[in-house]
This record gives sequence, structure tokens and C-alpha cells, in this order.
Amino acid sequence: MIDLSVAIPSWNTREFLDQCLRSVYETAKGFSFEVIVVDNASSDGSPEMVASKYPHVKLVRNRTNLGFAAACNIGFKHSTGRYFLILNSDTIVLPNAFAYLIQFMDEHPEAGAAGCRLLNRDGTLQRSCSKFPSVLTELFDALYLSKLFPNSRIFGGYSMYYWDFDQIREVDFAGGSCLIVRRETIEEVGLLDEGFFMYTEEADWCYRMWQHGWKVYYYPYAQVIHLGGESSRQFGKDILLHLYASRNRFIRKHHGVVAAVLHRTVVMVGALCRLLVFSIQRFKHREMVDKLAFQLKVLEWSLRGFAHGSVSNRAVGSSA
Repeated sequence: MIDLSVAIPSWNTREFLDQCLRSVYETAKGFSFEVIVVDNASSDGSPEMVASKYPHVKLVRNRTNLGFAAACNIGFKHSTGRYFLILNSDTIVLPNAFAYLIQFMDEHPEAGAAGCRLLNRDGTLQRSCSKFPSVLTELFDALYLSKLFPNSRIFGGYSMYYWDFDQIREVDFAGGSCLIVRRETIEEVGLLDEGFFMYTEEADWCYRMWQHGWKVYYYPYAQVIHLGGESSRQFGKDILLHLYASRNRFIRKHHGVVAAVLHRTVVMVGALCRLLVFSIQRFKHREMVDKLAFQLKVLEWSLRGFAHGSVSNRAVGSSA
């Protein structure tokens, strides 16, 4: 069995994918590995580029965009490594990152998964781990308390800037931009939940790992540049509706229907507050018109969910 299987879901990110693959092959030294690209029906020539420039890559071409979780699961079914690593196509792997992650997992048999230190294009720190979504964290987010007090242990659950990101530590969940998972862990807890089309799928995965007695770590010595949101940017600002829907699905799945209803209420109240503020400011700032339009969509999402009782997030603007 080889050491590492790297699965890269891709959707219309040809140039970034090329850069990512080049960095993988340049930095993956001292261990056996394979790379699996799962293309979600790209129309920009991504699969053709992979087939031409990287013939050793296992290339899987989906006929439709199945989403991030489903693509990762397909990658796992084609993998053979002791460890399975999911990697965003808009990343650049820095030297020894994968070797460090493998070494860490080998030395910590209790670890089901580990995330790395993510960096922005300019080398500054990018948040790569977080607390699990809850009604309380959503309330703090809706009221902007998480942004006003990002370093607070109470209000800063999502950002987690209240601790030193230079330290190895256990975390609720690590981001899926670069996440290594033990094969035995996946065989025990199952694959990613494909009901999460985009966002929060790694939170659900790590939550199930903790439920089964596995630990999840943040490991800062493995570093990856994450250019950020190249696939999701194609959806425009409406992609945030996917985020709300995914968090709502997570809360309902793990905390029940009442908590999910409370979450929708919190999002609705937050949207109403922003609508009031943006309405007042629209006379001074023209860009507030766009913000008003988006908050109306958020409000519509909240109300439609109450009407239909759906938690699916398969499509932006759905009843999710």
C-alpha cells in the first residue's frame, strides 16, 4: 500500500489546477503517493490539460457538477493510500508539507485527521480551523460580534484568532482545503456526506470522527498557500446562501429540528438588521444597493425554509 493518495476536486480552475499539480509533484518527496483529479464537468479544458501534462494522474471525469463532497468521495474510491488527502485545486503546496503531515499522523495514531497551516498569496495567515457551527456561533456572527471581537474566546469561535497558530493543537475541525485523513478512520466513520454540496462537509466529517473517538489536529509545520474560492467565486455573492444552507443542515443533523429553526430565525434577524442599516446608508453609498439586494435574498432563504421545512443545499436559491 502506498503512503498517500491526494484527491483534487476541480471545476473550471484550469490555470490554478495546473499550478497546484506542479507544486504537488515538485514537493512530494520521500514517500510513495498517487494523485487523483476528479473533474466536475469543467468547460474550460481542465481535464484535457491534466491528461496532456500529467499523464500519471488518475483522472475521473464527471458528467455533471456533483459538488465538493461527492468529488472527494469518488477520489477515495479510486485511492489506495494509507492516508487520504483532499486538496483544493487553488492551492500551492510548499516544500515538505505532505511529508510533515504523514510523519505527524504516523506519530499520532489517535489522530483521525489533521489540517495544515494555510497562507494567503502574500504569505499572511489564513484561518484553517474552527469551532463547530451552532446556534450560538451563528448568533454571534449575525450580530457582527465575531467581527467586532475576533480575538474573544466567546465571540471568536469561527475565526479562532484568540490562540497562537504556531502551536499544534486539537481542534473541532480543520478546513478541507488541505486535510489528511487516516484510511482506517474513513472506513469507520464513512465518507463525506454528499448532502453538503459546498461548505461545512469537513465540519460534519470531523464531527463524526470525534463521535467515534478519533482526534482532529491543526499542524502548523505543514504549509500550503490557498488562493481561495476560485470555484465558488463563479457563483458570485449568492455562494453565501450555500454557506447558510450548509450550516443549517449541519445544525439540524447534529442538534435537531428545533436548533435548525432557531438558526434560520437568527439568520433572518441578522438579515433584517442589515437591511435596516443598509437602507439608511444607501443614500450615501451606492454600493449599499447591492448589499440590500443580497440581504433580501438571505431573508427570502430564511422564510422559504420555514415554509418548506427543507434542509437540502443542493442549489443556490432553493428552499434550503
